Amino acid sequence: MIRLLLIILVGLALGTGLALGLQYDLGYIRISLGNILVETNFWVGLALLILAFMGLTAVINLVRRLRSGSGAVAAWLTRGSEKKARRRTTQGLLAFAEGNWPRARKLLISSAEHAETPLLNYLAAAQASFETGDHDQVDNLLRQAYESTPGSDMAVGITQAQLQLAGNREEQALATLLRLRKQAPHHPFVLKLLKNAYVKLEDWRELSRLLPEIRKRNLIGADEQGNLERLVWQNLLRQAAADCRRQVDTHSSSLEPLTRLWDELPGFLRRDEHTIREYARLLAELGDEEQAETLLRKVLRNHWSDELINLYGRVKGAKPDEQLLFAEQWLKDRPNNAELLLALGRLSLRNELWGKAREYFVTSLKLRRSRETMAELSRLNAHMGEGENSVKLLMQGLVKDSGLPDLPMPKA
Repeated sequence: MIRLLLIILVGLALGTGLALGLQYDLGYIRISLGNILVETNFWVGLALLILAFMGLTAVINLVRRLRSGSGAVAAWLTRGSEKKARRRTTQGLLAFAEGNWPRARKLLISSAEHAETPLLNYLAAAQASFETGDHDQVDNLLRQAYESTPGSDMAVGITQAQLQLAGNREEQALATLLRLRKQAPHHPFVLKLLKNAYVKLEDWRELSRLLPEIRKRNLIGADEQGNLERLVWQNLLRQAAADCRRQVDTHSSSLEPLTRLWDELPGFLRRDEHTIREYARLLAELGDEEQAETLLRKVLRNHWSDELINLYGRVKGAKPDEQLLFAEQWLKDRPNNAELLLALGRLSLRNELWGKAREYFVTSLKLRRSRETMAELSRLNAHMGEGENSVKLLMQGLVKDSGLPDLPMPKA
């Protein structure tokens, strides 16, 4: 209310002053521009100056508003682009989930520039390109992914290694993973991918060096860990045996590469029956059956294994008669073990005890019809002059193993 009264009073004062001023002739204003001459009295000139000033002020304000308005327009356009990018990204991810790789790649790439997370767009587009077999485009998109987001080297590198492994480019994947491991030596997923690369490349020695780190960080389950370690060291044992054979070829016979590697094995693997069997088998193949028999006998005393007793019946110890006696002592505790009876039959053959060998084979077959036992008995019968029984036994085994139906046959 007070403000309104003040405005009215100021207006009345200005109006009164202006009315009084108009009664006096204050002269005129003359403006000459070349051949143009403008003359007016003072009050009209003053009014024109005020109007000009107000017009200039209005123009300046308009320019300012246009400037601020252009920023608002730009912001509006940007929001529109981001909204469109989100929509196209969503459509691209849906196409990706549906396996529509060309459409997914097109949508993800086109929306990457304005996407909130361009890295994800490029990585998914790279995966889609891989599915279409366009490996050059994969590398290009991975490079764009790296350039789009600072600090994305690990994410891009892991995706690249995964795609390289899936595309059977193991050497390139290994190079990528070794580079990543330098950046993050204990990164769990990098270690798992590195494990997969070594398995594919069958680089058992490098994998054996990686195993302690995998075990320490529990990167895989206990069963998978055991199977992996068994796979690695058994393959290393075979490689060592191959080195021994090469030494034989060069007239420098030695089992040292194999026995030295056996000493390097983790303790639990030297107690593992599958690994023990592989080591004993390799010893026997390389000509050291005595050492193989000694090892198997020591293990079988404390840890029974059908797999190991089968191999024990195949190797020739230093004293075959004592070897047979050891095995017969085990029969007291396992009278119905078909695998032990098969081994006893073979050890009896090694001691030239033909009748005893046949008795063991027949007893084993009664407990379990094994093709291996049947073949041994058939071979023995043939060498003992019982060819007809040998052929009959082989035919029975062949018919049974082939799963032939029961059909009428002509009588002999």
